[in-house]
Parts: sequence; C-alpha cells; structure tokens
Amino acid sequence: MPWSNQSGGPWGQKPGGPWGTGPQGGGGNTPPDLEELLRRSQDRLKTMLPGGGMGGRGVAFIVLGAVLLWLATGFYTVRPNEVGLNLIFGKYVGKTNEGLRYNLPYPIGTVVKPEVTTVNTIEVGMRTGDTTRRVVAGREVPEESLMLTGDENIVDINFAVQWQIDPARPEDYVFNLQNPDAAIKAVAESAMREVVGRRNIQTVLTTDRVAIEGEVRQLMQETLDSYGAGVQIRLVQLQKVDPPQQVIDAFRDVQAARQDQDRMRNEAETYASRIVPEARGQAAQILQSAEAYRERVVAEAQGAASRFTQVYETYRAAPELTRERIFLETMERVLGGMEKVIIDQKEGGQGVLPYLPLNELTRPQQQPRGNAQQGAAR
Repeated sequence: MPWSNQSGGPWGQKPGGPWGTGPQGGGGNTPPDLEELLRRSQDRLKTMLPGGGMGGRGVAFIVLGAVLLWLATGFYTVRPNEVGLNLIFGKYVGKTNEGLRYNLPYPIGTVVKPEVTTVNTIEVGMRTGDTTRRVVAGREVPEESLMLTGDENIVDINFAVQWQIDPARPEDYVFNLQNPDAAIKAVAESAMREVVGRRNIQTVLTTDRVAIEGEVRQLMQETLDSYGAGVQIRLVQLQKVDPPQQVIDAFRDVQAARQDQDRMRNEAETYASRIVPEARGQAAQILQSAEAYRERVVAEAQGAASRFTQVYETYRAAPELTRERIFLETMERVLGGMEKVIIDQKEGGQGVLPYLPLNELTRPQQQPRGNAQQGAAR
C-alpha cells in the first residue's frame, strides 16, 4: 500500500502513534496486549514492503536502512574542555575541536576525547587529598620525601605538582603514556632530588624555595617533552621543607646558634662602621693640622730668610747706617716697654735729665687698683 493512501501516516488512522489505543494513544487505562501489538506491527510492515512480503528489494531496503543508521552513529560532540582524536582501525588520523564532528563509526573508527583544560595534581611525599592548603595534615610518605642535599645532609620535602594535557599535543599524551600519573610522579621526584642535590641544606630551608620550585618545573617540562608526553607542568609547590623528624630538635638548636652568630656579627659590623669613620676623621684632622703647621713654619722661615737677605743687602750698601738702624730698632724693641731714667754723662751735664713720658698722657687717669699697687711697689 503506498504511503499516499494512508490517512494519518503509515500506521493507519488511529491517533496516538503506531500502537493504537495504548497508553500513548489516549485509549483509556487498559494496558495493551503486547502480542497483539507485535502482530499488528508485522502486518503494517508487510503492507509497506513491495509485494506485501519480504522479497529481495525489501531485504535490500532493510540493509540500506541499517547501514544508514550505522553510519549515523559516527556523529559525536566535542565539548569545550575536550579535543577529539579520530582513529581508523586503531591508527590516529587527526584531531578535532569543539562542536559536532563525524568519524567512521565503531568498529572501523573510534574517537578518544581527552579533557585538555582539566588541571590535575600529583602529591609527592604526602597524601593529603587537598593540595590547596599549605599545611600538610595527611599521611607522610618518607620513602618519597627524604632527599640528600649537596652538603650530604638529609631534608624532608613534601611538594605538589599541577599539570594538564597539552592542548597542542593531546595525541602524545593518549598514545605515549600508559600510566600518566605514575610517569609524571616519577619525573617530579627525580627532578626534585636533582635540584636539591645541587644545594646545601641551609639554602634549601631558607632562601631558595622559590628558585627550587622554578628549577624543578623547568626540569620536569624538559624531561617530559623529551619523552613526548604531551603534558604541561603548570606549577610546582613546596608544601613542607624541614629536617628529618629524628634530628629536628638538634637542627633548631643549630639554627638558634647561627642566629646568635649572625646577630653578634651584625653588632660588630655596626660598631666597626661607627668607629672606623671616626678614627679616619681624626687621622684626617691630624694630617690637616700637621700640613697647616708645616705651611706656617715654612712660610715664617721663608719670610725670615727673605727679611734677613734684604737686611744683609742693605747692610752691604751702607754698613754704618744699617748698623745704627739695627741698634736703634733692637733697643726700641727691648726698652720700649720698660720705665726709663735718662742720665746725661757728658761733662757739664745735669746728671738726671727731666723726662716727660708723652705716651703716658694718652692713658686713662684712673688705673685699676692692681696696677696702682704695682706702681707704688716700684
């Protein structure tokens, strides 16, 4: 029977679908008879096939429909956080981005959809289940955390590694790593032991934590790239860096002694930085004073020599006059500040000559008491 002769669709005129008055057809609350429904469906299917039976064309039609349905199963959806990897007979042939995609259906083709934006975390040295906290409260794993430093000391290190699949190379991650977590963990532990082994314990415990995290991350990335792992290391985070539990008390005593040593050294350097500039300043002052004294003495000596030379030249030109001038200047210098009595020793002289000290007239009339007593004593 042609489709055009069927009013109401290929299932006849009964509303509600091909099952007649079942629960979907509004025929009441009576449950349908399954055998009756199957028989009716077979009858309807026979009427649709040419010749009313299962001939060769009907079989071909069924096979073609089954093939189309099988091919339709090749459609798949890639979510935003995934990348689709297409395989044909198990061989990788390409990858697809997010959206509705198609690949030959199973068993010829398969699709692997790894999540490339998910950040995974691996813990080394501890098992906390919460890597967002700096405080480690979980189970310790000493066989992973105890490491040897460059100065042959042992340090207890717990750290976490955050990684994700490389969006540019997800096929490397899927096909080259059989056990990704175990491989990344082994690389992380190896890289940390290498980096710690190049340092002494003091720098590991104090100043080099950030540098250690960066070096371990870089070394892990280089190692995994050489393996073709298709993994990106996002972060290496040290959770705990301590001496072993058995010697932590002794180590703290050593640390306290070193802190005292540093404090005393700083105090000594402060004292030295204060005393040394003062001593240098005093030395510079003494040197400058000596230089000034030398310049003054040399200048005075040069002046005296120049004056003597001038006097000598004058003396050579007029010896008598120069001798008398020198005598008068010397007597003036010697007798200028003394009280004088002039005695005339010439014949017919008066003996003591009257002397009027003109310079005394310019002095104040009232002298201090002490000076008056000295004059009376004289």
